Amino acid sequence: MRPYLLKGHERPLTQLKYNREGDLLFSCARDQNPTLWFSENGQRVGTYVGHNGQISTCDVSMDSSRLLTGSSDSTAKLWEVETGNCLHTFKFQSPCRAVAYSIDEQMAALSTDPFMAQEPAINIVRMAQDSSEQSSEVVQQLTGFSKRITRVAWTDLNRVLVTAGEDGYIRRWDVETGTILVEQKHHEKEIRDMCIYKDGTHLATASTDKTVKLIDTQTLDVLRVYQTDRPANAVALSPIFDQILIGGGQDAADVTTTNDRAGGFQSRFFHKIFMEEIGSVRGHFGPVNAIAIHPDGRSFATGGEDGYVRINPMQEEKDYLVASSA
Repeated sequence: MRPYLLKGHERPLTQLKYNREGDLLFSCARDQNPTLWFSENGQRVGTYVGHNGQISTCDVSMDSSRLLTGSSDSTAKLWEVETGNCLHTFKFQSPCRAVAYSIDEQMAALSTDPFMAQEPAINIVRMAQDSSEQSSEVVQQLTGFSKRITRVAWTDLNRVLVTAGEDGYIRRWDVETGTILVEQKHHEKEIRDMCIYKDGTHLATASTDKTVKLIDTQTLDVLRVYQTDRPANAVALSPIFDQILIGGGQDAADVTTTNDRAGGFQSRFFHKIFMEEIGSVRGHFGPVNAIAIHPDGRSFATGGEDGYVRINPMQEEKDYLVASSA
């Protein structure tokens, strides 16, 4: 595989997100500027300038017209994807850690961290079709936990919100009442990433306790456990194969004392059912912090502590057979 090496960030990556068609790739990093790329050739389209803190997360609308970002500057911003104009700013009293559009995009979930006297919360806001009518009013607030929420996702036709937290808990919330339906502690340390499968039946969580777990979305029971022997920072589920892609590596503070092979900076493929490692891809000098698989399942992108984004096309089976016979 010959990857595209994208240099557009000066600080470590935090999240990668493809749009629905997969022709656009959004990258978030600790350098305050979310960046848009063409996924086919790695060309940088532009950046979204306006935040004053690291960008923790993003989500893009189904028609790729609007981008939602959350930042440590205690704001979430709504952007027009094509022009880069900021359409609205949601202001909070603490850093915004996770954002997610609802399935119909009429609502959005914005999580805020514990900070000073502020308790952590998940704020539900309504999204207006006309950006000039957009309000910052919080229509529902989910509370009752002490650690920050790192990932949020909508399910059950927007009736339920699934969250992953720094405390190792996975929770299902009733959006209408704000109550916890189910909660289970599946990790001993922080959950860094969560990915829901395209049909919504199961999800995967990546944790610094060196495990990745496949979990039933309804019951939150663990279906499979993948041992990684190193902190897991990112996870993605293939939409076409029984594969799970895991990224991570040793702590960034120890990066200069070892090489990429010893540090475990590879992106590793596991068989989703049999839990066996079936391959790995090297390239980053530092932990892999973000992973996203293209919607067609034929390529994937990784973002590292080194500030680089790598787009890795997967070799077609027919091409492999031709190369082998030659």
